[in-house]
Amino acid sequence: MGIMDGKKGVIFGVSNKFGIAYGIANALHEQGAEIAFTYANEAMEGRVRPIAESMNAKIIMECDVTNEEHIKAVFAECEKVYGKIDFVVHAVAFANKEDLMGEFVNTSLEGWNLAMGVSAYSLVAITRNAQPVLNEGGSIFALSYLGAEKVVTNYNIMAIAKSALESSVRYLAYDMGKYGIRVNAISAGPVKTLAAKGISGFDKMLKAAVAKSPYHRNVSTDEIGKTGVYLASDLSTGVTGEVIHVDCGCHMVYASDEEMRIMSEKA
Repeated sequence: MGIMDGKKGVIFGVSNKFGIAYGIANALHEQGAEIAFTYANEAMEGRVRPIAESMNAKIIMECDVTNEEHIKAVFAECEKVYGKIDFVVHAVAFANKEDLMGEFVNTSLEGWNLAMGVSAYSLVAITRNAQPVLNEGGSIFALSYLGAEKVVTNYNIMAIAKSALESSVRYLAYDMGKYGIRVNAISAGPVKTLAAKGISGFDKMLKAAVAKSPYHRNVSTDEIGKTGVYLASDLSTGVTGEVIHVDCGCHMVYASDEEMRIMSEKA
């Protein structure tokens, strides 16, 4: 018996077995949830379908989150197969590689619009279309990162998109409250995923997180997955509009002992 037995929902953004979205999907599945999966395009189907089938998914659909007709089709299928659902996970983000290196000031308008549309506005569109299909007490949550709050070298336009995402979480939580639906976000620490390889200097971000963390390590996808179960389940019915940090405490540390030692040696 799992705490998600009888619960049904959809995850936007699983792309492989090494990502945070997979960690959440796997944790939900292990706790008894039925999960619908989407993939971004035909090229991604070959990666996502085996994962979805391993979790006995009844729905595996293409969904370009910048196309609202695709989003509508996903929720129409969820309603057809499940009736009502209980949770929605937004794990979608994208930016041009050239906008994730160098100086933020050089971000193009095209790059800005792309990152904001895929990574932030899509949560608004998904929430709007999910609301009629979600049970009262339902949960929507998204994935963010500390770069939404503080400057992280080379995170650039994705940081701005994540800031917009987190602000959207608060406004959507307010709007969805009258339907008994909660909206939250997980601000996960850096994880060595395929998507993260697109960020210039990502290995340094991992090392910096280890230096700051009171645990002196990086967070795992399993740990993030457990928080996903908490937010999707009835354990979090009193929580909405929150950004929960799951980063081994990195967000709270300004300067660690290791950083102070390095600075002392340079002085």
